[in-house]
Amino acid sequence: QVQVEESGGGLVQAGDSVMLSCVVSGRRTFDKYAMGWFRQYPGKEREAVAWMTNYGGRTEYKDSVKGRFTISRDDAKNTVYLQMNDLGPEDTAIYFCGARFAIATMYADEYEHWGQGTQVTVSS
Repeated sequence: QVQVEESGGGLVQAGDSVMLSCVVSGRRTFDKYAMGWFRQYPGKEREAVAWMTNYGGRTEYKDSVKGRFTISRDDAKNTVYLQMNDLGPEDTAIYFCGARFAIATMYADEYEHWGQGTQVTVSS
């Protein structure tokens, strides 16, 4: 059984920074998982904001977060991070971490394991 747990969300002001963390536990070694961070607005589909191949390789970002968000991973800690800088009200959403035992992708329905999400609220 694979468990995914996000943390680090909260209420911040515009221009602030937040780091989200996601710990993955299970029978497969973490470094074999491609990881993605997604966000979901009320009534909308989950959208990818950043994703990363396994073994700490290539990263990709949604255009609107390039230069502000950074995805990284620490395989020794089974953890993937999302550093979010210069936040704006448009970044207010529930952020989810997804794990995939395959190549990284921006498509939420291709991820096998999800956490419960963490709310990030940015006040103007």
